[in-house]
Amino acid sequence: MIVFKINPLVGLSQDELHSCLFNFKSSGKDFVIGTRNSIKTFEIKGEVLNIKSFRIPNLINKIAYKYFRKSKARRSFEFANILLENNIGTPKPIAYYERFDSIGLNESYYICQHIQANLTYRELVQSDYPDHGTILRQFTKFSFDLHEKGIEFLDHSPGNTLIKNVGEGIYDFYLVDLNRMNFHQKMSFELRMKNLSRLTPKKEMVAIMSEEYAKLYQKPVTEVFEKMWFYTNEFQEKYYRKKRLKKRFLFWK
Repeated sequence: MIVFKINPLVGLSQDELHSCLFNFKSSGKDFVIGTRNSIKTFEIKGEVLNIKSFRIPNLINKIAYKYFRKSKARRSFEFANILLENNIGTPKPIAYYERFDSIGLNESYYICQHIQANLTYRELVQSDYPDHGTILRQFTKFSFDLHEKGIEFLDHSPGNTLIKNVGEGIYDFYLVDLNRMNFHQKMSFELRMKNLSRLTPKKEMVAIMSEEYAKLYQKPVTEVFEKMWFYTNEFQEKYYRKKRLKKRFLFWK
């Protein structure tokens, strides 16, 4: 069984998109080739598309994605539409494709617009990027708007926000890797701060974000900083503890 859902507003046919999927391994330009998922770019009618190929799931997940849960490809497509309905930046969703065998989900792809970004949030962490403070404050406003609309982006990490300079010190932000999100009527202060914990280990960056978030949230800067820094430290400790355990496991294996 095949499910192929296409955004009717994009003006691309199923045959055109299916040709890219059918030839995914042998054509297109490599964009991100990971151990789990791969992303390639394809050009159709002058528009550059990102096509993400998800790894074939294990047996349990194959069954789960067929009967109990939506696939990552489908969630990415649906969540992108929700973001755009809320005026939150994300690459325009084009389509998702699922192929099921007798057991469960086999192949799955998510297709979206390719954004020619200037940087990701990661570059703000790793270097003294020009206009660093301005970008960081505008990104904080972007995250605040996300929270005000009740959107909890569970993979709110350095590589998952594309940043594009649109001129005169103004930046647009686009969320990617969308398959894990929660939607709330209202997000608590604790949940908001925890949602920002994965972005940077740098105290000076957390200080700038705290100052900007406090203005928008109308809360004392010290309170915002203490809570944001608490959750940042908590995440970093868990992250490095996990890395140490993995290293020990590989050593003894």
